[in-house]
Amino acid sequence: MLITIHQPQYLPWLGYFDKAQQADVFILLDDVQFKKNEWQNRNRIRTAQGWQWLTVPVYHEFGTKINDIKIDNKIPWCRHHQKAIELNYCKAPYFEQYFPYFQKAWDQEWENLSDINIYFVRMIIELLGIKTKVVLSSEYEAAEHKTIRLVDLCKYFDATTYLSGEGGMAYLDEEHFKAHDIKILIQQYQHPVYPQRWMHKGAEGFISHLSVVDLIFNCGPESLAVLSNLEGKNN
Repeated sequence: MLITIHQPQYLPWLGYFDKAQQADVFILLDDVQFKKNEWQNRNRIRTAQGWQWLTVPVYHEFGTKINDIKIDNKIPWCRHHQKAIELNYCKAPYFEQYFPYFQKAWDQEWENLSDINIYFVRMIIELLGIKTKVVLSSEYEAAEHKTIRLVDLCKYFDATTYLSGEGGMAYLDEEHFKAHDIKILIQQYQHPVYPQRWMHKGAEGFISHLSVVDLIFNCGPESLAVLSNLEGKNN
């Protein structure tokens, strides 16, 4: 049983879903501290000029957990994100096929950041054809300590292996995993290059580490194959 765990992010990048598709269970860590100016309330899309941020405006106080972060809906961010996607991807090969799924989300009203992040993560996993089970950490009791929390969550599912992101070893206590017979794998993701909107219009060449929406609108049904065939190997 392989488990991976990650905070719910907004329209995450390809490596996020590479982790998800390798796992038996993907735990969304929604009850830990929100980190400002990272990826929990923003991501990047491709434009003719290069790239731009899509940011969900939030009310934030230090120490607030992700699932308690409220969205600032005085700013019409849903409309802005929808228009930015339409402007920059309307001529992408699979825009017409996939845009309605995203439009449905932006047509709703959201109060909590975690709600829309979780909605999008689950929706995109389904669109990509990933069969991994997705659960929320807030549904389970776990310790506050970073490593012990992860081990506690793994134990709920009788995990034999934990798949960590590349930066995981900077804070993980490997001995605690070993004490519970849980092997650690480190993701080594090699970002694929694929046909991308604006690549041949005199703009910057291929831009990596964008939101997965860039892959979906450009590669459509082949998106998961792009992830699977060109993924890096784990240690």
